[in-house]
Amino acid sequence: ALIHDGELHCDKRAGKLANLEKSLAESPLPSATTGIGHTRWATHGAPTDINAHPHLGQRGRVALIHNGIIENFAELRAGLEAEGHEMLSETDTEVAAHLAAAAYAETGDLTETLRRVCNQLEGAFTLLIVHADKPGVVAAGRRNSPLVLGRGEGENFLGSDVAAFIEHTREALELGQDQVVTITREGVEVTDFDGTP
Repeated sequence: ALIHDGELHCDKRAGKLANLEKSLAESPLPSATTGIGHTRWATHGAPTDINAHPHLGQRGRVALIHNGIIENFAELRAGLEAEGHEMLSETDTEVAAHLAAAAYAETGDLTETLRRVCNQLEGAFTLLIVHADKPGVVAAGRRNSPLVLGRGEGENFLGSDVAAFIEHTREALELGQDQVVTITREGVEVTDFDGTP
């Protein structure tokens, strides 16, 4: 999922990474400097294109990727569907994307959005989100799942392991338990789930 000119552009494919590479070769996404991507197997639902990451929130302005398992997703999904949210996948991750879209509609802030979402979830998770209204910003939160920050010059990175960005920077920091990090090209902000820096 990439942000370009105030729009979110996304492609995802089940199976081998070559399937995504082929799709992108046929229909390239626009050039962008902010994006998220994830390779993982399905913990809920079959490994299909619809269940693949990233997942979009209501109205397609928020994209979210997730590592781990959200144990209370069925209860959260039922509440969202009762409020009129239409789920396209069978995943626990899409529930978090819809929670993020709803929280962002109230806060207009990615960091506060992610804190609100993380405080509703039970289980082990790392979440990364982007929003079409916030080009240049990526927010992430973690509980019982790895998240590493890579600090570069005029660029910053997030990954589950240093290997994701080692070719770009060797300056890395492992995020603590129940923390949210927001990165831009220029800086990094880390808070606890309660907002304490």
